[in-house]
Formats: sequence, C-alpha cells, structure tokens
Amino acid sequence: MSAVAIKGWCPGALRPMQSGDGLVVRIRPRGGRLDARQAAGIAELAERYGNGLIDLTSRANLQIRGVSDEGYPALIDGLALLGLLDANSDTEAQRNILVTPFWTAGDDTRSLVVELERALAGTSLDLPTKFGFAIDDGSERVLAGASADVRIERDRSGGLLVRADGAQFGLSVTRSGAVQAALALAEWFVVSGGPKGEKRRMAAHLAGGASLPESLRGDAEPVARSADPVPGLYPTGAMVGVAFGQMPQQTLSHLAGCTQALRVTPWRMVLAEGLHEMPCGADLVTDPNDPALRVIACSGAPRCREAHADTRAMASALASFVPADARLHVSGCAKGCAQSGSADVTLVASREGFDLIRRGTTRDAPVMQGLTGSYLVANPSVLRGGH
Repeated sequence: MSAVAIKGWCPGALRPMQSGDGLVVRIRPRGGRLDARQAAGIAELAERYGNGLIDLTSRANLQIRGVSDEGYPALIDGLALLGLLDANSDTEAQRNILVTPFWTAGDDTRSLVVELERALAGTSLDLPTKFGFAIDDGSERVLAGASADVRIERDRSGGLLVRADGAQFGLSVTRSGAVQAALALAEWFVVSGGPKGEKRRMAAHLAGGASLPESLRGDAEPVARSADPVPGLYPTGAMVGVAFGQMPQQTLSHLAGCTQALRVTPWRMVLAEGLHEMPCGADLVTDPNDPALRVIACSGAPRCREAHADTRAMASALASFVPADARLHVSGCAKGCAQSGSADVTLVASREGFDLIRRGTTRDAPVMQGLTGSYLVANPSVLRGGH
C-alpha cells in the first residue's frame, strides 16, 4: 500500500481528506447504486476502521469518517473486496456521475451509466475535481437542482438530449451518440479554457461569455423540472433520509438488511429498491414534513478542522423555526461544502459568530454579521426576515 495522498477539497477513497475527526474516505457507488452486500460491508468497515459515522453527500456519495492513518490500508483492502475502488485516483476523481434514482429495468439509464463510466476510465480529460455529469433521462428532470456540468436528459418528445449546464437548450442525440456528445462537451470545456479555481464549472464558463461550438449547440428543450423528491413510497422503492446527511453505521447496516440494493441520491436520501412499506429506524427520516429536511448542514466543528462552529447542533436547534417552504444552510466556514448553490437563508460561521445571507450562497454578502448561536435560537424571526 502506497503512502496516503491527502488533499484538502474533494476526497475520494484513494485520495482521502484529513479532517478534525481523522481521514474522510469518500466512496463513489457505481451507477449510484450499492447492492445489499456492499452496503453492509461499508457499514462494517466504518465501524471497524472509522468512528462509525457515515455521510451522505450532495454528490450522491458516501463518506466514512474518523479513519486513522494506521487503519486506512485495511479499509482500502476491504473496499477493494467489495468492488468499490477505481484503478487509480485520477480515474476515481473523473468518475463523477449523478444518476436519477427512479430508473427502471430496461430503460436507458443503466446502459448510459456503464458506457459513460467506461469511457471516462479510458480517457483523461484533465477535468476539474468538481466537474460532473448527470444522467437524468426520466419523464421529469429530478436532478435539475443538483450540481452537474454536462447533462443527459429527455426532450419534450421523449428523445435524448445532451445539455451544457447553464444552457437553456440541448443537442438532440441518438442513444448511441449520447455519451460521445457528453464527452465532447467536457473536452470543449477544457480546451476552451474553462474558468480557473473554485469556479471551474460549465455554467460559470457560459455565463462568462464562452460560446458553445455549432456542433454541440442545439435547440432541443428539456422536459419539465420536478420538485426535489421527499421521503415516501415510489414505484421503484422507499425513499428515506437521515438528518443533516449523517448516520451511524448501524443505520446503514439496518437498511442493507431490508432491501436488495440502495440507490444513493444527491438529496442526502437513499432509495431502498423494491420496498412497498417505509422502513423503520430511529435515525431515519421518513416523514416528508420533518423539519430536518429543511436544513442543510456540513460536518462542522469539531469534526472539520476548518469549521468555526458546531453546525449540526445549530441546525437541530433552528430546524423547527424554518418555514415549510424554505431552506436553511448552516455552514461551518465560507467554503460551503454541504451546498454550493443558493438557499433562502445561509448562516456562515466565523470567528466572530454567524453571518446571515438571504437568498444566496456562502460567497454572497451578508445582511447581518456576528450573530451568536444563542441569539439565533432566541430570535428565530431573523430566519424569516424579522429582527
């Protein structure tokens, strides 16, 4: 086993990230799916080599937390036996694919995923670490609010299209040409000098004045966007969440025993395939009106060394005050790891307290600064615009 390669932004299994509670090891399920054996194996590895906590991320990945340097090689060996590793860290980083969890056997989704994964493994595009793809080929776009740069979707007549994130329309493609067009868009992004630094994303590139070449530009209008799914029963199974995207390993082990497979989503929920009843469990969010679903929170202190506050405690204290139609994002620092997009209210922790931002991201200007946690709990009206 080679020395651990520790990076500070997007972790992987082969490239973990050092955090306040040890190494964070990110697992990218192939096709967004874990069979029951893999899910149970991840739970066992999290207990044996981590601190027993598992994150569900906004990129539909899982993270094992609290791994020591000494335990890391054995953890990696365990993941390899479960078939959850890539050939190398570069291939792993490039395999950044979101998949609609509502696919059915016989549709195009799984074959598109397999083809795209193989194509990415067979080429090096030198993509930014956050650059990703979405396969969202259902009758509604369920991944429209999730982070992706190249999207394979349906048009209003049911055909496939490939669309650059930030573009209103997409390029009509055949099934056999979809993956090739998606890779061509990604290659154009690199060759055309996509933005540098944190903002190396397709939408920012187009907003900055970049123009798609004629061969990748189309006039196909994507199908309507759906609302983000909530816990409940769906034709393909039962959707359940965990508060603020973190669960003990026992919860994952329990879910693995209830179903043949889990589909991981970017909403910090999993879909248990084939279930016709909602699974029970103290750590599961099964009520679509649960206040915990209105709040997004990163790991926070002391789990993250960059965080200035215990975001999970603050999220728990404020969740019941968030209006049913609003979303609150509590971030331990200005990076905004838990959510890069906008929220109705965003709280960003700093050494001086919390900064409050309305209808923006962690990078936008605050309307209030230096708020203490006790003040926010005592004055929840500030979440709704009051003082």
